[in-house]
Amino acid sequence: MSECTHDCSSCGESCGERAQPQDLRKPANPHSHIKKVIAVASGKGGVGKSAVACTLAAAMAARGKKVGILDADITGPSVPQAFNIHRRALGDEDGILPAVTAGGIKLMSLNLLIEHETDPVVWRGPVIAGAVEQFWTDVVWGELDYLFVDMPPGTGDVPLTVFQSLPVDGVVIVTAPQALVGMIVTKAVHMAEMLQVPVLGIVENYSFFRCPDCGGEHPVFGPSTIDALAAELGLPVLAKLPIDRLLAQAVDEGRVEEYAPNPMAEVARTLDQP
Repeated sequence: MSECTHDCSSCGESCGERAQPQDLRKPANPHSHIKKVIAVASGKGGVGKSAVACTLAAAMAARGKKVGILDADITGPSVPQAFNIHRRALGDEDGILPAVTAGGIKLMSLNLLIEHETDPVVWRGPVIAGAVEQFWTDVVWGELDYLFVDMPPGTGDVPLTVFQSLPVDGVVIVTAPQALVGMIVTKAVHMAEMLQVPVLGIVENYSFFRCPDCGGEHPVFGPSTIDALAAELGLPVLAKLPIDRLLAQAVDEGRVEEYAPNPMAEVARTLDQP
């Protein structure tokens, strides 16, 4: 037997000191009743993850579901802007009350708590992770069919907190065509697998540009790598999304709920299966 590291999670020995894996999940606010928690992650920034998370939430709401978004990207929150929410969050004796969009989607983001939207959040990792945890324990989400968690890029404190502290039912991985992005996204997939969080599938954003004149599809960032990557990881491809200037404009102007046709409608249908 090798020297004990006291890390039972990575040890195959059966000894007297072996402990059962500790359940680190935190209880939700007593007034929150959430059926499913789905994280939207990327591993790398700049792949349009937040736009995918917001359009997915809007698509699910359009299916008649009660939906919320927890903006876990504490230092780069963008969800409120996509829904044209600029007011401060309120609270009562039960906890923090989420903002509600025009279409009825509940959301919580640090931008709803700071004095000015452009104020930087200069916090160390544990404090950031603690804020995300409070968005789960202190926010009165009420009755929700789906809570989508817009994750920050990378595999650091916040993704670890979300995967360990929240009862995440699955994660949608967002990538882009470049091979470098695929390599980094693979790290996010492996992190989810290490923490026993099911990966529901991969969405490739910026897959191609569709010419408005001829309708031809042009791979601006090179040939798609999603099929090979998904096959290597044993995951389904949920969608291949085009570069869409009008969608980007709708997100910038806070009209993501109004945008049609919603590019994530089919993904919402796929996820919303019994």
